Amino acid sequence: MPLSDEELFDFNARQLIDYSDEKAHADLEEYGDVFRVQLIEALHLSAWADSLAEGEHPAIPRSNKDLMPKNHIQAIANTAGFHFATIEQGGTSLYPALAQRTNDAEALRVVLSIGPTEAMHFQTWQDKAGNAPAITDPSTGLEFPNLKESSDEELKANLIMPEPCPFLRRSLPIVSIVRPTNTEGIAMGVVEFLSAMGLFKGQSKGFFEALKQLASEADAAKRHG
Repeated sequence: MPLSDEELFDFNARQLIDYSDEKAHADLEEYGDVFRVQLIEALHLSAWADSLAEGEHPAIPRSNKDLMPKNHIQAIANTAGFHFATIEQGGTSLYPALAQRTNDAEALRVVLSIGPTEAMHFQTWQDKAGNAPAITDPSTGLEFPNLKESSDEELKANLIMPEPCPFLRRSLPIVSIVRPTNTEGIAMGVVEFLSAMGLFKGQSKGFFEALKQLASEADAAKRHG
């Protein structure tokens, strides 16, 4: 049976940027199935995160010692795979959102050219993620569940196509879209998310100041005409 709306919201939202339960329910009402898919993914990622051993876990081998035992290096590979997906999922909507605020023709060409590749990367990940081995890292206790266990149609490991859903207005026919592309605060939200997940760990204070300045300018941009 498909998950109820109440079950869809049963995940840990504490680390989500600019998340509000009220807005999430409103988005579910407005976007229907396309947002429901995002909630299902959040639910699974939350369950996976809850199973993690405490602390940080490498996504690349730090030395030859990380090459053994077998389940330890596999856990590193699994970690890298899921980390990759968080970037591509965000990029799928980031570039269409930024395109709506872009005035310069060359900059618009850049975001329109990169955006589709992000969607292709995420779609490929969705197809292959179900093949991630269910293991426990003997060195850290990090656990990856069996992603093929569920018999729920909405949770099949190889679902990769966007589902038709309401878009723009419910008076219009349903259509397949990737995900909502609202533009408010999109650039700063991405900067905060990537910083919180440690992607820029070790960078200087000047780096973060410049990054936030660029994001602020991007969010302030408005399309003319």
